[in-house]
Amino acid sequence: MTFAPKTKSAATVVLAALAITLTLSGCGTPGAPQPPSLDLPERVSDLTAIRAGQTVTLRWTTPRKTTDHLLIQKQIPATICRLQSADACQPVGKLLLDPGAESSFTDTLPQAFVTGSPRIATYSVDLSNRSGRTAGPSNPAVILAGAAPSTIEGLTAEVRADGVALRWLSGETTLVRIHRRSLTPNTPAEKPKASPLSNPAEPVFRDLLVDAPASPPGSGAKPGALDTTAQFGESYEYTAQRILRIPLNKETLELASEPTPPVHVDVVDTFPPAVPQGLAAVSAPEDNTIDLSWQPDSEEDLRGYIVYRATAGETLVWQRISGVQPLPSPTYRDASIAPGVAYLYAVSAIDQTGHESERSAPAQESAPNP
Repeated sequence: MTFAPKTKSAATVVLAALAITLTLSGCGTPGAPQPPSLDLPERVSDLTAIRAGQTVTLRWTTPRKTTDHLLIQKQIPATICRLQSADACQPVGKLLLDPGAESSFTDTLPQAFVTGSPRIATYSVDLSNRSGRTAGPSNPAVILAGAAPSTIEGLTAEVRADGVALRWLSGETTLVRIHRRSLTPNTPAEKPKASPLSNPAEPVFRDLLVDAPASPPGSGAKPGALDTTAQFGESYEYTAQRILRIPLNKETLELASEPTPPVHVDVVDTFPPAVPQGLAAVSAPEDNTIDLSWQPDSEEDLRGYIVYRATAGETLVWQRISGVQPLPSPTYRDASIAPGVAYLYAVSAIDQTGHESERSAPAQESAPNP
């Protein structure tokens, strides 16, 4: 008997071919083909511009991804552009930027931008790929072109008990911005405290805006400001610049002068506490003592009080009678008195650094006779 070979059906052939395909390509099915990446950096979205005199400082964050959401591995070419009015955007600088970096650029304005009346000028940053293609310019950063105020001259700083006093020579009557930079931001918190030069949170940078600080005509006094937030034990640098605020297009923009050279200040506590007030002396015959009291001192660095006594007469010889350690409270009882003798008392205050105030106005009382 002869056996003829069986013929495979069409369905069987298709299934076999599919099995081979799956074996070769794995368990998944191939996806749709993807278009090639354009490799375009994302646009800068946080550009800022600050003008001071003839200089404009730009700051922004450089993106770290492309418009296809791929991480950028190489430096990014950037073009800085400056635009005034309807003129064409003028490139003023080219940079290579690291992806994700905090970036900056300083532009020195040409003469045409620093003369005349205030007017708007705009900056942008354009990031491109290696082929020079770009996803578009950044957000616009606006400044004021035009003549800036004159630079402040003669800035000085003096440490006082109530703050750091800043003075400068008279000039244009404008707003003045005092910029303070802490030179000791990481110093230990345990420092001598004093009011008002005491503030628990010490920022690295602080600005103080002084409103039109004009001196009275003919007074000879310099304009100035008082920084009451300075802390004892800190070191600072101060600069100052004149500010014009110009309303344009429903917003107010600033036109600032060049800042002054920095002035260095070490805020050292060399100031004694306030002189105690309201001293009263009252005789207590039943105890053969004289009781003293006075108004308490509210200064934060107060260590205590010292009591002095003198015998009433033509020549006063003051002696400390309150002991070696300062008194913690504004009261004292003098039990070392002689009957029938008139005494004068005075009180001083002393702080944590050992600075002692002047003695108070004296109070007189007589010891009781037996």
